[in-house]
Amino acid sequence: MTYREVYAEGRKVLESAGVGEAELDARLLLEYVCGTNRNDLLVHGEETVDDENRKRYEEFIARRRQRVPLQYLTGKQNFMGLEFAVNEHVLIPRQDTEILVEEVLKHLHDGMRVLDLCTGSGCILISLLHYSNHCDGLGVDISQEALAVAEENGRALLPKESSAEVEEAFGRIRFWKSDLFEAVEGKFDIIVSNPPYIPSGDIEELMPEVGNHEPRGALDGGEDGLHFYRSIVEGIREHLYGGGMLFFEIGQDQAEAVSRLMEREGFLEIEVVRDYAGLDRVVYGTLGFHGAEQGVVNFP
Repeated sequence: MTYREVYAEGRKVLESAGVGEAELDARLLLEYVCGTNRNDLLVHGEETVDDENRKRYEEFIARRRQRVPLQYLTGKQNFMGLEFAVNEHVLIPRQDTEILVEEVLKHLHDGMRVLDLCTGSGCILISLLHYSNHCDGLGVDISQEALAVAEENGRALLPKESSAEVEEAFGRIRFWKSDLFEAVEGKFDIIVSNPPYIPSGDIEELMPEVGNHEPRGALDGGEDGLHFYRSIVEGIREHLYGGGMLFFEIGQDQAEAVSRLMEREGFLEIEVVRDYAGLDRVVYGTLGFHGAEQGVVNFP
């Protein structure tokens, strides 16, 4: 079969299964299997795909048909201009989370210490250190499997050219197993988190790629979706300097609730940032030096 015929068959299978973006996914999987690019389909579509690659492609299409996410099949996802390794033990980095990273970068200065709670693939913390100078970071997660992915990404994306520079670069970032602050010592200038925030009862309603394949522990935010926000805010003063900043990614209807939690703990200048779709996506604020101080909440 030709390249074009193999692609057409894969697209047909995905379309019949109701897979969103079937045309794109069929093409990307074929490029991944054959080591080609989009131009090859357009210019060399009549070339023959060898039997081994065709069989591999059909296997990938069968798994995608079962709604296994494309990123788990290829093992990679682009985020903040970097290519991260991903597998079934971590959430797939999403464009919406780039909003969170971009907001932190506006306030991240040389020499700061950053704590990333629920680090998963490490995409948030690694991106922050990649685009900053002389900052140190600690990423924690309760999943040892997720931490293994984060460490792999840290070594792949932060090192420089020589072995000495590799060790120096990776020394800027550490990953520990910890249930939120449980194993964390010391204080930080910035704490950032994209915690599980889907209400438990809503998980079954998510699209199959998410609800059936991404790790439930990275999705389930408890009955009202706010469990981790409460736990983080309640333990924040032992680990965030006065004047330090806390950044959260949130669900689209959680801005007011999360802002109130932060306000009660003495956060000031609380801001809500919307994503590209105009939905509330990030809440952040500055920790006051006294618990009795009242925050100011500015809603868009």
